Amino acid sequence: MHLSRFATIALAACLLPAASLKPEPERKPAPEFSLKDADGKLVRLSDLRGKVVLLDFWATWCGPCKIEIPWFMEMQKKYQQQGLEVVGVSLDEKGWDVVKPFLVEMGVNYRVVIGNDALAQAYGKLDPSLSPDLDALPTTFILDRTGKVAAFHEGLTSKQDFIDAIEALLK
Repeated sequence: MHLSRFATIALAACLLPAASLKPEPERKPAPEFSLKDADGKLVRLSDLRGKVVLLDFWATWCGPCKIEIPWFMEMQKKYQQQGLEVVGVSLDEKGWDVVKPFLVEMGVNYRVVIGNDALAQAYGKLDPSLSPDLDALPTTFILDRTGKVAAFHEGLTSKQDFIDAIEALLK
C-alpha cells in the first residue's frame, strides 16, 4: 500500500461523520477465528461471547494504528471490568518477529494475534464499503455481546467515536 493512498484514506475517515451503531436486526455475525496470541495461548472469538469486543486490524508500520493503539490500551483498562475485551489482529507480513518487539515497546495491555489473508478477507466481506482485503489500516470492528458487528471504522477514527460505541454496548 502506498503511503499517499493510506494518508488519503485516513484523512477522509477523519472528515466523515462517526459510524453509529447498527440496529440489532442489521448486525451480521463476526467471522470466527482461532489464533495464538503473543504468549502462545489460543484466542477464539467464540470464547469472548458475552463481552463487547473491540477487534482492531492493524500493522506495526501503520502510522494511524500507532495513534489508536494507546487509546485502545486506555479503553481496555477503563472498561475491562464492565465487559470490554480489546483484541488486536496484526496483519504484519513478518509476523511475530516485528510484532512482539512492538508490543513490548508500546506496553500493549490487551491480547494480540497474527491475522492472515483469509481472516482479512472474511471481515472485508462484512460490508460493501470495506476494502475487500482490509487494505486500509487500521480497520476496527466493535462487536456486541452476542458476537455480531455493531459498528466498524476504516482508517483513523476519533477516540470519542470508539468510546461512545463501547459505552452504548456495555449498558
